[in-house]
Amino acid sequence: MELSMSSRFRSSELHLFRRTLGTPLKFRPCHHLPIILRPKRKPSPMVSLPKARVLITAKKRSSIEGVSEEMNAIASQSLDSASARRRVRSAFLEVQQQLDHCLFKIAPTGIRTEEWYEKNSRGLEIFSKCWLPKPGFQMKGSMCFCHGYGDTCTFFFEGIAKQIAASGYAVYALDYPGFGLSDGLHGYISSFDELVDDVIEHYTKIKGRPELRGLPHFILGQSMGGAVTLKAHLKDPSGWDGVILVAPMCKIAEDVTPPAAVLKVLTLLSKAMPKAKLFPQKDLAELAFRDSRKRKMAAYNVISYNDQMRLRTAVELLEATSDIEMQLEKVSSPLLILHGAADKVTDPLVSQFLYEKASSKDKTLKLYEEGYHCILEGEPDDRIFTVLRDIIAWLDSHCSLN
Repeated sequence: MELSMSSRFRSSELHLFRRTLGTPLKFRPCHHLPIILRPKRKPSPMVSLPKARVLITAKKRSSIEGVSEEMNAIASQSLDSASARRRVRSAFLEVQQQLDHCLFKIAPTGIRTEEWYEKNSRGLEIFSKCWLPKPGFQMKGSMCFCHGYGDTCTFFFEGIAKQIAASGYAVYALDYPGFGLSDGLHGYISSFDELVDDVIEHYTKIKGRPELRGLPHFILGQSMGGAVTLKAHLKDPSGWDGVILVAPMCKIAEDVTPPAAVLKVLTLLSKAMPKAKLFPQKDLAELAFRDSRKRKMAAYNVISYNDQMRLRTAVELLEATSDIEMQLEKVSSPLLILHGAADKVTDPLVSQFLYEKASSKDKTLKLYEEGYHCILEGEPDDRIFTVLRDIIAWLDSHCSLN
C-alpha cells in the first residue's frame, strides 16, 4: 500500500499523517455535502424544528455573465422535469464548449462519443454517455463514472473523460435519476440504496458489452459520487478491478451532523413531505473552486441542482454516509483516493480515515497542497493535469497487473 503527497506539501500540514493507524481522528470544523449545521442554541424540550419554514418554490438562479437576456431566461426556468433540463442543456451546449477552460481548450481530438437514453428496470429513462479512444487505438480497460450531488455527467466531465479516453480507456457515465438529463424530480433522492442499485444495473450492462470483454473495469466517484461508488463496491465487492475516489463523501463530520433528536424530527418530516425544500443550500462555488476564473464558469453548468436541499434527499445522504462509515473495513478493492488538502466541502481527514480503515492491500492516498474540493475542474491548469496524470498512471499500472 502507498501513502503519497504532492512534493510541495507544506510541513505545517504534515499533522494529517502523524497518527498511528487505528487512532481515532479528530475532525476540524468543515462543511460537507449535505451542509446541515447544528443550531447555535440547544433545542428546547419541545423541539421547535417542525415549525421551520419549508421552501417549496424554486430559488431564482443568478444571472450568468456573458450571455444574453434570452439565454438567462432559458437558464432560470424551472428544472424540476427532465424534459426542461434537456431543453436548457441543448440551448447552452454550444456556449459551454466555447468556454476558456483547459478541459475544453486542450481537449484531445479524435475521441469518439455517443449519447443515449435507456429505460432501467424501474421504468426510468437514464441518460448515458461514452467517450472512446481514437479508432485503431488499443483499448486498455473501461472506467465508469459517478458524479457528485446536484451535478451531471456532462459539462466539466466531458473534458476529463476525453483526457482519460485519449490514454486508451473507454469511459462511461450516467446521470442519476433526478439529476442531469435523466428522469425524475430535480435534486430528489427517495432512496440512496435504489440510486446505487440503478448505477449497478446500468454499469453491469456496460461491462457486458462485447468490446469490453476480458478488459479490466474501474469505477470513479467524485464527492457524493464517492459514496455511490463505495456503496456499489460494498454491494458487489468483486465487481470492479479498482476504485478511484475524488474528494469522496464517505463520513459526515460530527461538527455538522445534527443531534440525534433533531435527526429524528427531520426523518419524520421527510416522510410527511419528502420533496419539500428545507435545508439552505450554501453556494459552494467559492469553497469548491480555487481558481476564481474557473469559479465563474461553474455558472454555465445550467442543469445542475443548486436550490435548497429536499428533505428526503438530506436524510438519505446522512443515512448513506453513516452506513458507509460502519463498513469501511469491508472496502477491499485496489483503491486510489485523491483529495485537495484545503478542501472545505468534504474533509481530507475523512479520506485519510477511509484510507486507514479500508482492508485493501493495494491502496494509495494522494493529497494536493492548497487544493480545494474540485481538484479536477477548479484548480490552476497545471494542478488539474497533474491530478489527471495521477489517475491515468494508476489505471495504467493496474491494467499491467491484469
